[in-house]
Amino acid sequence: MLKGLGNIGNLMRQAQEMGGRMQEINEQLKVKRVQGEAGGGMVRVEANGLGEILKVTIEPSLIERQELEMIEDLVPAAVNQALRNAKEAHAELMKSLTDGFELPGLDEAMAKFTGGGNITD
Repeated sequence: MLKGLGNIGNLMRQAQEMGGRMQEINEQLKVKRVQGEAGGGMVRVEANGLGEILKVTIEPSLIERQELEMIEDLVPAAVNQALRNAKEAHAELMKSLTDGFELPGLDEAMAKFTGGGNITD
């Protein structure tokens, strides 16, 4: 009966370690920079790993030529690409969170949480 208590203690220790690692990952994501671009670089967006948009750069010639419709198309495309890149960076770091932990079903749960696919650079 008391045999399972050792496992519970081990699980609690791992959960505490994971909480500390999660804080570290959030700090890393705050400073991680990703980019998205559209129109061959005419619009560029920089975001952090948390998906916060930090900067939008628009080619001045688009503004000079008053290409409003093109800008309206390119900005969301660049933002979406930056956000996809941020999500991939987030998923990659989250995957590293579970390395070394022996929790049944953790890999499957993390795969669902991070989108279920492998992230490649």
